[in-house]
Amino acid sequence: MYDAAIKALHGENQQKVLSNLYPDAKHQTERYLHLINRHKDLFNSKGELYLLSAPGRSEIIGNHTDHNNGVVLACSVNLDTVCVVSKREDMRVNLASEGYEEISLSLENLQADERLAGTSKALILGVADGMKKRGCQIGGFDAVMSSKVLSGSGLSSSAAFEVLICFVLDVLYNGAKMDAVTRAQIGQYAENVFFMKPSGLMDQMASSFGGLVQIDFKDKDPKVESLHYSFSQKGYAMVIVNTRSSHDDLTDAYSAIPREMKQAANVAGGSVLRDVPYYSFLKALPAIREQAGDRAVLRSLHFYQENERVLKAANALNNDDLEMFFSVINASGLSSETQLQNIHVKDQEQPMTLALALARTVLKDEGACRVHGGGFAGTTLNFVPEAKLGDFTKAMENAFGPDCCHELDVRQEGPVWIR
Repeated sequence: MYDAAIKALHGENQQKVLSNLYPDAKHQTERYLHLINRHKDLFNSKGELYLLSAPGRSEIIGNHTDHNNGVVLACSVNLDTVCVVSKREDMRVNLASEGYEEISLSLENLQADERLAGTSKALILGVADGMKKRGCQIGGFDAVMSSKVLSGSGLSSSAAFEVLICFVLDVLYNGAKMDAVTRAQIGQYAENVFFMKPSGLMDQMASSFGGLVQIDFKDKDPKVESLHYSFSQKGYAMVIVNTRSSHDDLTDAYSAIPREMKQAANVAGGSVLRDVPYYSFLKALPAIREQAGDRAVLRSLHFYQENERVLKAANALNNDDLEMFFSVINASGLSSETQLQNIHVKDQEQPMTLALALARTVLKDEGACRVHGGGFAGTTLNFVPEAKLGDFTKAMENAFGPDCCHELDVRQEGPVWIR
């Protein structure tokens, strides 16, 4: 089966798939070949091999609104997590992911365990449990994995992992019939209940759906609208700056945001802020200050204003009005700094604030910049004129080291079955 997989990978159809996914199809072919050979060394399976990929995501705008049923603009990106996997006849899962310790576990007992919180094992068990609860078939597999999605950097390596594991089980045991929304909801369930991180649904939706999308989380099943826009064709690069600071250990700071927003909503008579009309929120503001605190008020103001900004940003792209789009992105970044307050948690260590200050110094009145993803640490999102890309990269590398800048493309597909 290994020789057959290698031969198929070089075939016309598979090479076309890789060319659509990556700008460097030759390098990616070598990446998959390496995983096939590693799978053979570790498992020497006699069964069919499957080559699967799931993308990371970039939040364009809509910072910390999804967990209160807000609106976001996001996209899947061409940094992905890939695996070579084969089916087992039992319920055992063996996973070897490059750069991490090998994992072996059973899917017989699907129970959340605090001792596994924050681990890949928890996500695998959570995805399996989420699928089983929805009537899907599950089973064991042997897999080797490689990820280009930077861990702890705001590109949602956990969401890419969840979506990929769900896709693995769907391909192996259910004929790859699951829709993108269900797959995302199962990923969120795994992260909330088993991984024990109170994330919203945006990350999983962007990874699972693919492309540039506007997502409205008002209802149980999110409303998704696809947008078609190329920043590169307009002379701008979408650049993620990795400040080399991880938010992996900042769960408490992260979880305080949805908690405080929901506290404000409760005082105003709702479960989440989307339940509360803005005029009702303003009317309840004195009581919210007293019962939830000023920071909860400020974070809630960000929520209402950010929802409006998302709609303005999407409308600007639909009208090809980049000047308005960048103005809205910059306003979103300022609101995240001053109202949402997810830029830094330590007085002396402020890499996000520094990255944004340097970006504004280089960009001046062109392009835009803002915090990316969960915040507190990790990455910033920047729209950089191609003429300034060299100066921008130099300024960032001077502060955060070589290869801290990642020029991204929008990936049009969610998880992909390559072979």
